[in-house]
Amino acid sequence: MRFGVWTPLPHTVQPEPALNAGAEQLATHGRAGEPDLALKFAADTLTRAEELGFDLTLLAQRWLGPDPDSVVLGTALATMTKRMHIMPAVHPGMMPPQMVAKMLATLDRISGGRFAVNVVTGWWRDEFNMFSGGAYLDDEEARFRRIDEYIQVLKGIWREPSFSFKGEFFDLDNAQLMNRPAQRPHPPLYSASRHSQGKDIIARECDYWFVPVQPGIDRYEENFAAIARDVEDMRRRAARNNREIGFAISCHGMVAPTNAAAYDKAQALEAYGKESRLALISAKALGAGLFGSPERIARRLERYDDIGVSTLMLHFHPMIEGLETFAAQVMPLMGVQAKSAQQ
Repeated sequence: MRFGVWTPLPHTVQPEPALNAGAEQLATHGRAGEPDLALKFAADTLTRAEELGFDLTLLAQRWLGPDPDSVVLGTALATMTKRMHIMPAVHPGMMPPQMVAKMLATLDRISGGRFAVNVVTGWWRDEFNMFSGGAYLDDEEARFRRIDEYIQVLKGIWREPSFSFKGEFFDLDNAQLMNRPAQRPHPPLYSASRHSQGKDIIARECDYWFVPVQPGIDRYEENFAAIARDVEDMRRRAARNNREIGFAISCHGMVAPTNAAAYDKAQALEAYGKESRLALISAKALGAGLFGSPERIARRLERYDDIGVSTLMLHFHPMIEGLETFAAQVMPLMGVQAKSAQQ
């Protein structure tokens, strides 16, 4: 099982002092010469995480908010980590895929091949229109057609010395990317979709699918059964394209001495998630059921691993304290021992 951690950003995890300080600084004009507090908190989290055995991080992209840009922040973090694979999110339609391909190939080189990308459709109309110049698509099927073409262009321009493509949204004639990615044939692509059209695209073009999880602290068994069915369905879809894909899950880790104590903490996070759609991003991950005693969490991880969901993307509260507790009490039960900072 592979252990990943979300990079702490204002809209992806519960507020805490270090995160709040970074968000306040980012939203304040001026203050030149100060250390970047958002970068410091992200770097502190990831350097500690890789010491503890985590080796993958997801940087969500929130354009309309105080969050740093995911690719720029990811590039900085690549220079501050040694083993952590950096996975920024990108939105098809915000920037041309050939421009993004060059940016991401640069990040792949800077990181020494420690790079992956999470391709997301985007749901926030105002955010999309402001930063894309009005490229939000009301037609959901059109959004899927655009993400399909976008991924094909990314992969093609990364792999081929000269790449041509003529589609509904993108048109390239002998496009050439002079700086090539470090990874072959291309960096890993992750994506998520609940819709059949999106699933078909992921099964055909991507390397990993983030399985869907319904929010609710009492829905673990229901979610697990649905995920098991979804994984088998996606395997069939991939097989129709003569492919195999991997499976990842976004989850909130919450370790406590007893299941009852963890349940009380989970209720507090669930209440926070009702405050807004952005707050729900962290709270809905409780539906994966990774809260309770170390033994219960380990049993549930083993069940996920048995059905093929073997990549975790975890967040905690507080972030560093939570990942240290998880690494000390849960990961050894899964056969993972913390690595030293010197390795």
